[in-house]
Amino acid sequence: MSDNHPNGSNWERDTLHQLALASVKEQRRARQWGIFFKSIGFTYLFIILFYALGWNASSSASVEHTALIDISGVIGSDDAVNADSVVSSLQSAFDSKGTKGIILRINSPGGSPVQAGIINDEIKRQRKLHPNIPVYAVVEDICASGGYYIAVAADRIYVDKASIVGSIGVLMDGFGFTGIMDKVGVERRLMTAGSNKAMLDPFSPVNPKHQEFAQQMLDQIHAQFIAVVREGRGKRLKETPETFSGLFWSGQSSIEMGLADALGSSDYVAREVIKQENVVDFTAKEGLADRFAKRLGASVGASFLGKKFSLE
Repeated sequence: MSDNHPNGSNWERDTLHQLALASVKEQRRARQWGIFFKSIGFTYLFIILFYALGWNASSSASVEHTALIDISGVIGSDDAVNADSVVSSLQSAFDSKGTKGIILRINSPGGSPVQAGIINDEIKRQRKLHPNIPVYAVVEDICASGGYYIAVAADRIYVDKASIVGSIGVLMDGFGFTGIMDKVGVERRLMTAGSNKAMLDPFSPVNPKHQEFAQQMLDQIHAQFIAVVREGRGKRLKETPETFSGLFWSGQSSIEMGLADALGSSDYVAREVIKQENVVDFTAKEGLADRFAKRLGASVGASFLGKKFSLE
């Protein structure tokens, strides 16, 4: 019947025209929202890159400042504090033209003697290259074992009166399961090529020869630790029979023993010692991909050795 209606064709044409316009408007609106969300996405990515690449630090570093490097957490190749990231931070801080002094803000219970040793060596190397840039270690809650190994490379060590400082010793821990195996009737079947390859195997009885060998290694690393502390602290150190026993002390007591120099926070050191309150953070921020790769590499290495020495 609509075909015979005089206005039928106009009605259909108008309807199709309105539908087409609505479709065009919808497409245009979708494009606008798409551009909007893409703009937000690009802005977000730019902000991430801005901080990840340290562009904000580099712009601030052009003026005089105190360089800050955080050493917070367990020290290890696959842990929060590792030699690669700290050495990178040290090099950036020392090379920055505006750096008037460097603060190592330490809050660490210790960890790998190798990683701590590499960081200690780099601090001393950079101090020789830049004799006019002082380095100060500032202890927060704890600076023990490997953390203290790093701290003694600084010119001076500042602590809070309640900080925990010291624990100058070395340990190697593990478990023994031979008693449980006997009770449940489990037999250990281990084959090796090399008479000492299964040294300190947790499923085998303790071998006195292996135990003695491990103790010699612990004593050797402990002696290296002691030498580093004596070199770093010099005549300020007031040695007692307990100094290198693995004990730890409060910040106040550590000053009396010569393990630290004075009370002070990072703000205090920047303001009163370095005389530069403008603080620029040079702490290297590790990406997720880097962290995953390091954890993967360390786990593979640990599966081969099974034991590690620790300054904790």
